[in-house]
Amino acid sequence: VQLQACGGGLVQAGGSLRLSCAASGRTFSTYTMGWFRQAPGKEREFVAGIKRGGGSTYYRDSVKGRFTVSRDNAKNTVYLQMNSLKPEDTTVYYCAGGARVITVQVMAPSAYDYWGQGTLVTVSS
Repeated sequence: VQLQACGGGLVQAGGSLRLSCAASGRTFSTYTMGWFRQAPGKEREFVAGIKRGGGSTYYRDSVKGRFTVSRDNAKNTVYLQMNSLKPEDTTVYYCAGGARVITVQVMAPSAYDYWGQGTLVTVSS
């Protein structure tokens, strides 16, 4: 499985961006998908996750109410709609996919098998 993330860019504080992550292969619908971010010198941190059916979603506290994760299994794509962006959201965002991610592991980078290349989000104040 290959993941290709895009949609990053420069936006002013309070603005919005939508990240997309397209997956190759026919097993996308069976994967739990996650969005993570990582700033230089810091550990990769969980942002949002969505189970394979799309019925269960998970968020880190700092993005709840501002970010929305969704997926379109027919298009093999997962999205991250980011609203009310803040300067502290600035960093590289990665999408990830995992075949055997159980609920308690959704926030753990080690639970995911496949990673996209990252897309940079810059929020100016």
